[in-house]
Amino acid sequence: MTESITESGAGVPVPRVPSPPPGLLAARVQDPYPYFAWLRRHAPAHADRRPGRPTVWQISRYADVRALLSDGRLSKDPGRVPGYVPGPAGLNRHLVHADPPDHTRLRTLVNAAFVPRRIARLEPFIADTANRLLDNIEHDTHMDVIATFAAPLTFRMICAILGVPEELDDAATRDTLMATIAPDPGRDPARVEADLHTLLDTLIAGKRAGGEPGGVDLLGALVRAGDTSGAMSEEELRSTAYLLLLVGHDTTMNLIGNGMLALLRNPDQATRLTGPGAGPELVGTAVEELLRYDSPVRDATFRCATGPIDLHGQLIGEGDIVSLLIGSANRDGARFPDADRLDLGRTPNDHLAFGHGPHFCIGAALARLEGTVALPLLLRRLGRVQLAKPADELPWRPARVMRGLAALPVVRT
Repeated sequence: MTESITESGAGVPVPRVPSPPPGLLAARVQDPYPYFAWLRRHAPAHADRRPGRPTVWQISRYADVRALLSDGRLSKDPGRVPGYVPGPAGLNRHLVHADPPDHTRLRTLVNAAFVPRRIARLEPFIADTANRLLDNIEHDTHMDVIATFAAPLTFRMICAILGVPEELDDAATRDTLMATIAPDPGRDPARVEADLHTLLDTLIAGKRAGGEPGGVDLLGALVRAGDTSGAMSEEELRSTAYLLLLVGHDTTMNLIGNGMLALLRNPDQATRLTGPGAGPELVGTAVEELLRYDSPVRDATFRCATGPIDLHGQLIGEGDIVSLLIGSANRDGARFPDADRLDLGRTPNDHLAFGHGPHFCIGAALARLEGTVALPLLLRRLGRVQLAKPADELPWRPARVMRGLAALPVVRT
């Protein structure tokens, strides 16, 4: 029988559940998977209650996460939770933080640039850019895969889609974006936000001045849609530009970084990608497995309950935040046999790395294409490499939603 207690002043029976071991919580940034396994086994709907803060429910099993990703009882609007700060001021009115009909309207405006047939045309550009980056480190014995390859490659791709001028496609711009989700102790947060707004103002002003090459890039199209038909407000335009720059870069950078780390730690699997049998079909299933195995998005973006939801004997209350743990769902042994093993030929592989339902990642086709081009090329061009430090000493960025390495130092052997 499940033991229960009554919350003070609420009169609501709450089943008593064990608390997670402190060591698992402390290691969550470096390695969240033991903590996720504990949650799936002991507390599949776990409430994190702290004084003065909204209750946050952590949902860890595949079946629950998949169902709730498309459940209409969960809202994407952070305004429903008083005091919750979702991101930089003035930049939160975008499709990730919107319910229908606003979500439908904003997604429709952006969607055309990311349809698979249009993204497929970028393959030669991705390959050429990747090869040029690898040419720069061809003779280096030590290198950081993130700084020299994954970060500049993925940012170049989203800049090309949006129409960001070359002079703004640099490490300083990337650092400003990344500091908004994983604070940089060396930078003042207020200065970061000011720099970010200046960047967005510069980009939007350039589009209004007709500065985009050929007039066909996505940001230029969004500016025109807002200016001519009122389809997008100025705040929505700024917010959408920020979202696309950040997420179009960060998630795919994490795919390449996390994927490369997984391959270095599983050399038998890496060999499959460079051997004679590594055709397009295997490369495709390999990228899907790398997305599942160490997902670039650890926790789904903001959701809160619009009414009571009963799950595993727990009552999620109206206004509670519901954190859907994608990284945990993708390691759920009830869905994926031998889930903690990397198997590049795994099929079927119905992972949730891109979410599910109305908010399925709009950039999924781009991320998949970059992964299928970049990872086999990286393995072939680098040759025999190994980690330059133990895997448990690698730095991970302490972001709220994403899971990605701050650096991946390797050495040729």
